[in-house]
Amino acid sequence: MRSPRRAKALLVAVFLALGGLWMSAVAHAAPPKAAEPATGAVAEEGYALGPADVIEVDLLGQPDFTTKERIGEDGQIRLPMIGTVQADGKTTAQLADTIADKLKSGGFYAAPIVKVEVTAFGSRYVTVLGNFGAPGLVPIDHPYRLSEIVARVGGVKDGGADYVVYRPRHGDERKIKISDLATGDVKDDPYVSPGDKIYNPPVDLVYVSGQVKGPGAFAITPGMTVRMALARGGGLTDIGSYKHVALTRDGVKQGRVDLDAPVKPGDVLVVGERLF
Repeated sequence: MRSPRRAKALLVAVFLALGGLWMSAVAHAAPPKAAEPATGAVAEEGYALGPADVIEVDLLGQPDFTTKERIGEDGQIRLPMIGTVQADGKTTAQLADTIADKLKSGGFYAAPIVKVEVTAFGSRYVTVLGNFGAPGLVPIDHPYRLSEIVARVGGVKDGGADYVVYRPRHGDERKIKISDLATGDVKDDPYVSPGDKIYNPPVDLVYVSGQVKGPGAFAITPGMTVRMALARGGGLTDIGSYKHVALTRDGVKQGRVDLDAPVKPGDVLVVGERLF
C-alpha cells in the first residue's frame, strides 16, 4: 500500500506531464486563419451599365426594397413601387440618382438614399478593328479603359496611324492619340462599354518621287509641309528644282505649289529637273 506522501508525489508528476503535453500542443498548433475578404465585381467610376449586367439596388432603411436584377436587352430593370427604369448607359451613381428622383416624385419617400452596385458583369464585347496585333471581339467582364483594350490586342502594328478612332455606343466619335493613352489625362483614356468600337486606320501617307534622293511613301507627321516632305525624301538631287514641284491631290493636279503649305493624306509630290 502506497504511503500518502508517495501518492501525492505521483499525482504531481502526472499533472506536470499532462501540462507539458498541453503546452507543446498549443505551441505547435497552426494559428487561426484570417477571414478571407469577400470578392465581388466593383464598377469603377465612369463605367456605363449595359444589358446582361446584374445590379443590386438598396434603399437605406428599407430592406424590403432591396432588389437584385439583371438588365434586360431593352436596357431596363423593374423595381418595387416605381416599375421599370432605364439603366442602360448610366453609371451606378447616375442610376441611383434616377431611382431616388422617381421615389421622391412619386411621393413614396421625402429624401430617399439609394445605392446601386454591380454584382456581375455580363458577357459582352468590344469590337476592335484595324492595324492592331490581334484585332477582333474583346470580351468585357469588368471595366476596362481604352488603353487596356489596346494593350490586350497587342498594340498598334507598323503601318498603323498614331491615333485610334473610338466610337462609343453612347456618345460621339473621338480620335485619341496613342501617346495620350499612355501619358495624357484620364479624360483621354475613357472607360469602354459593351458595343463600343475601336479602329486604328492605316497611317496617312504622302508620296514623293522624281528628282529626290530617296523617293517613297512617308508617314505624315503633325504640321508636315511640302518642304518637309521633300526633306523626308532625302532632299533634292543636284538637278532637282523647287520651282518644278508638281502636286497631285485627290487625283487632280494642282497649280503653283506653296512649299510651306501643309500636305494632306494621299498627296503625290513629283520634283522636276532644273532648266539649264
